Amino acid sequence: MGGCRVLGQAWGGWRRGLGIRATPTAAGFGTKARHQLQRRGASKPSDPPGDQCFPGLLRPGTFSREELVDVLRAAVVDRKGKPGELTLLSVLPELSQSLGLGEQELQVVRASGKEASGLVLLSSCPQTASRLQKFFAHSQRARRPTATYCAVTDGIPVTSEGKIQAALKLEHIDGVNLVVPVQSPSRKDIMEGVKRTLSHFRVVATGSGCALVQLQPLTVFPNQLQAHMALQLCPVLGDHTYSARVGTVLGQRFLLPVESTKPQRQVLDEALLGRLCLTASQAARLPLHLHLHCLRLPGTRPRDPPTELLAPLPSYFSRTLQCLGLHYQ
Repeated sequence: MGGCRVLGQAWGGWRRGLGIRATPTAAGFGTKARHQLQRRGASKPSDPPGDQCFPGLLRPGTFSREELVDVLRAAVVDRKGKPGELTLLSVLPELSQSLGLGEQELQVVRASGKEASGLVLLSSCPQTASRLQKFFAHSQRARRPTATYCAVTDGIPVTSEGKIQAALKLEHIDGVNLVVPVQSPSRKDIMEGVKRTLSHFRVVATGSGCALVQLQPLTVFPNQLQAHMALQLCPVLGDHTYSARVGTVLGQRFLLPVESTKPQRQVLDEALLGRLCLTASQAARLPLHLHLHCLRLPGTRPRDPPTELLAPLPSYFSRTLQCLGLHYQ
């Protein structure tokens, strides 16, 4: 892997990797990035009203292009965005320069979803990126998980562990691409874009009507984990898209028809708001509590065991666990 000059970062400590850089993020940017930016003398970005309740949450819109490149040295966010929008992909060339990579171009190898926090894997070495992509593809075919997420759910799954299988498709509804479940898909449905998806889950802790859940997707589909947990009647905390599909009558939860359910801000009951010390308006800004905590990578040599990269939980995520009495082992 000659010529690779990028380092891998895990748990705040630097180590030489296979031409990769893994940077923990916090639903936008890590708390380390906030401190670094302030040390460099940049003006402190003002948080929108209500964001003060979510420590560690920074938003890309509060930075200039130069400040964003500076912050991305410590934390990056996987956002393709709209044309002209300030995102990770739009500043990768400047980030490569800032890291002293010369003509080498950074590319995103693996990252959490748009709204999730956690690891982002970048590579400046095409051979390394190709090797990693082949490893991920082979693991997926062999049904071996390579990514482990932590999630806080509003509701507790019926079983402590198991698998979630669902056929999903992307549908353009009211100008938004949404994931829609498909019952008993036909061969024609599969050919037209419906995908059979699979995730493993394990409940780590429960309390206050919520659960800390470990999730391992074995297929790749947009918003797969959020859609899967909504199908389990336990939407991810801070999911302001798919949580609206879960209705409650006399304490019993049920799935609402997708066709008549539009995305809306997640509604939490008064007891849960009290435990989280949030008002209803603050809860409407609650970030998604879905965190890419661990990535398994191939060893340096063929016979070497896999390497694990770990990203610590964002501070707002840890605050939620503390408020709910949930303990991550």
